[in-house]
Amino acid sequence: MQIALENIGKRFNREWIFRDVNRTFERNSHCAILGGNGSGKSTLLQIVSGYLTPSAGAISWKNDAVVLSTEDIYSYVAMASPAMSLYDDFTLKENIAFFQKFKSLRGNISVKDFAQRIELEKQLNKQLKYYSSGMRQRVKLGLAILADTSLLLLDEPTSHLDANAIKWYQALLKENIDGRSLFVASNSHEDEIFLCNERLIVEDYK
Repeated sequence: MQIALENIGKRFNREWIFRDVNRTFERNSHCAILGGNGSGKSTLLQIVSGYLTPSAGAISWKNDAVVLSTEDIYSYVAMASPAMSLYDDFTLKENIAFFQKFKSLRGNISVKDFAQRIELEKQLNKQLKYYSSGMRQRVKLGLAILADTSLLLLDEPTSHLDANAIKWYQALLKENIDGRSLFVASNSHEDEIFLCNERLIVEDYK
């Protein structure tokens, strides 16, 4: 997917978070959006997703030469972020089934296969409210990385993951990144942005 940011800016009340972001990302770009806490990197990621509208400028998406509207982009995007909500009263099995009403999984893998891929097959029938923060992060990342979409957005993906889980995340991402554009919002953690060959530093656009 090709994504063009044309003089993008975002402000809340009278304060500009960033302005004049002018970048084009070609198909299958892997970009790290870098910045400290509160810098606006998560906000920019949400603009790329189509969830937020910029206060200035314009964003455009093109998939296989087809120009997409803001209304269309949702079906092409998978995202994992700290703000993403899961259904705590649902089991893992029920959360996966609910997700599949909106997006397909890569390779049409089964619910059981999905649980195995995120190494939570023994927790398939447990409500998510009983999951640890690390287990919940595995679910969020699994739903995004294993979604059948051409655009993948990850916001601080190694949050709540221990060393072994970080290796799991990296392996899962490597296996499922071909043919996709990737944006990772990060505080410059190399464990998170190891696949990114482009950088966008939000502080450069204040």
